[in-house]
Amino acid sequence: MLTLVEHPEPRHGEGECLIRVHASGVNRPDVLQRKGLYPPPLGVSEIPGLEVSGVIESGDQRALDAAGFRVGDAVCALVAGGGYAEQCVAPVAQCMPVPACWTLTEAAAAPETFFTVWSNLFDSGGLQAGDTVLVHGGASGIGTTAIQLAVWAGARVWVTVGSAERAAACLALGADGATNYRDQDFVEQGLAFTQGRGFDLILDMVAGDYIARNQQVLAEDGRLLVIATQGGRDARLDAGLLLRKRQRISGNTLRPRSLAFKAAIARQLRERLWPALAAGQGRVAIKPRVCAVLPATPAALAH
Repeated sequence: MLTLVEHPEPRHGEGECLIRVHASGVNRPDVLQRKGLYPPPLGVSEIPGLEVSGVIESGDQRALDAAGFRVGDAVCALVAGGGYAEQCVAPVAQCMPVPACWTLTEAAAAPETFFTVWSNLFDSGGLQAGDTVLVHGGASGIGTTAIQLAVWAGARVWVTVGSAERAAACLALGADGATNYRDQDFVEQGLAFTQGRGFDLILDMVAGDYIARNQQVLAEDGRLLVIATQGGRDARLDAGLLLRKRQRISGNTLRPRSLAFKAAIARQLRERLWPALAAGQGRVAIKPRVCAVLPATPAALAH
């Protein structure tokens, strides 16, 4: 059960800052942590919350100077825990300035999804203009972010969703098409969309029996990027297809990765994507899509 309680005021250490929290993002890992299935790393606050937005109250001056921040700046930050609070300590290297075109509330929903999508599609997947991308769970936080960033990078995007309403929402963000997995086959439709070639990249949060089906619709030299196992951990792999089509399968979970790894993603986002946000580049405005805003007291309702 989630209950609002009093905690001692957190204090920042070397390389860190203290943020007066405006809003906290809500993610599936928060739900898993509440259920006891996703414990925080050793030494991390047991308070849930992996992303926040707010204003810097104090911090390690050397780290702030190196990142170009000052006390009073509006930032959003990826944290390993502690986000569901009035104040939160964050590594300065994992903070990003809030774009002028975003509200503070929108910014709170950005770090977890933007870091995850960038590290998978761009770092691991090597996404290039002209690529075709399949995004499972297209209407999710990860999915809506993946659509926007892939389209911004010049890719063509197909998604899987669970309803016509969600399909319409994804198309409005720039997706080229959608499969309603409740009564349609993404393999058949994906092969038709790519004219039999298959997708260059697939972003998969399902796993389970989707792995074998992903292989069927993955192009030669295609990359399958697995980021969650909502469909189960056991999967069948066609090793022959893997060899013949030179397919690559990788897995990635963000929370336990090192500070250096996350800091590198933050730098890439600030250097490559943030200028595009300021310039208004893209078919639609790139920003987190917020479906609901709730007060902190009934946080369990968000879960």
